[in-house]
Amino acid sequence: MKTLAILTLALGISLSAVAQDNVSYHGKKITADHATPTTELPAKMGDKTKLETKVEGTVESVCQVKGCWMRVKAADGQAMLVRFRDYGFFVPKDIVGKSVVFEGTAETKTTSIAELRHYAEDAGKSKEEIAKITEPEKAITFVADGVIVKK
Repeated sequence: MKTLAILTLALGISLSAVAQDNVSYHGKKITADHATPTTELPAKMGDKTKLETKVEGTVESVCQVKGCWMRVKAADGQAMLVRFRDYGFFVPKDIVGKSVVFEGTAETKTTSIAELRHYAEDAGKSKEEIAKITEPEKAITFVADGVIVKK
């Protein structure tokens, strides 16, 4: 009986170690429980301009300078900009295509042309692509307190 208990404990420890290898945490440690898919966020926000929430989606692009922002696929082929509260943490630059969960504040915001061009430059876009940005963009943006990257 004692041997069975030791084997069960050892198996549990090894499984939890494997599970921890499947995710990385950035910023405040959060859980993936009850995350809203990015495609459902606009409906969840309704008429609100700000909403504290937890969201799950797929990374479309990441700041290639520091990992200081990411764009996550949203509804209708759009991408939602996710920045990190108080520039307090970054995400790995090689997570395009990975599933992420992030918690913080969603906000409907108009992003200026200058800011859009700055993000395009950070993403490594060409000068021609950056020059094509001529209109501000109204969209849901997100300021995350914590991010889970699923490997």
